[in-house]
Formats: sequence, structure tokens, C-alpha cells
Amino acid sequence: RVQLVESGGGSVQAGGSLRLSCAASGYTVSRKCMAWFRQAPGKEREGVASLCTGDGGGTYYADSVKGRFTISQDNTKNTIALQMNSLKPEDTAVYYCAAVVGLVPSPLRSSYYNYWAQGTQVTVSS
Repeated sequence: RVQLVESGGGSVQAGGSLRLSCAASGYTVSRKCMAWFRQAPGKEREGVASLCTGDGGGTYYADSVKGRFTISQDNTKNTIALQMNSLKPEDTAVYYCAAVVGLVPSPLRSSYYNYWAQGTQVTVSS
């Protein structure tokens, strides 16, 4: 059974940085995608960044975070992190880690993911 556990998040002023981590258990496959999504109040859930491993994999970012956020994985390949720099108030949202076995056509589309973490709040004040 796959479980995802998030850590990190919190509150920061605009221009600051935060780091989120997501540890996966029961999920030791070579071809997979792990991603970060976020949902702000009154808005739909949106893909932020995705990291897909295996042939044809890669990293993917939403235009709104390119150059500011970086997704990475650790050596065990079962933990991913999201380094968020130059944060803006519009980055305020609940951030969710998600995972799926295999590669997907649109790595930033939430409907392709079937494992989700509990979510963690990120608040950026101006």
C-alpha cells in the first residue's frame, strides 16, 4: 500500500523560501511520476511541478513557478522535495504531494495521480 507523508510548509514573507518534502513508502518502482499540486481557496487544484523517472521521464513545471521552484529527488528515489524561492503572495495555498506508477501524458494534470498526501499549508505574506 502506497503512503505519502509530507513535511515542511509554513509561513514566510514575500521573497522568502520554503522547502517541502514528501516521503513515499510501498512505492519502489523505477517508472513513476511524483508531483506537487496546490489549491488556493476558491480555486481549482493546479499542478506545480512533476518529476517522472524511467525512460521518457523528466521534470515539468507550471509557468507560474518556472525559475523559482525546483523539484528534486533523493538518492533513495522515494523522497521528493520542492524548493520554493522568491515566494509571492499568490503562491499561498495548500500543497499536495501526489504519485502514480508509470509515466503519464500530462504530468501536471491531477486526474492522472492516484496516491495523495494529506496536504500542507504554505502562506506567503506581502
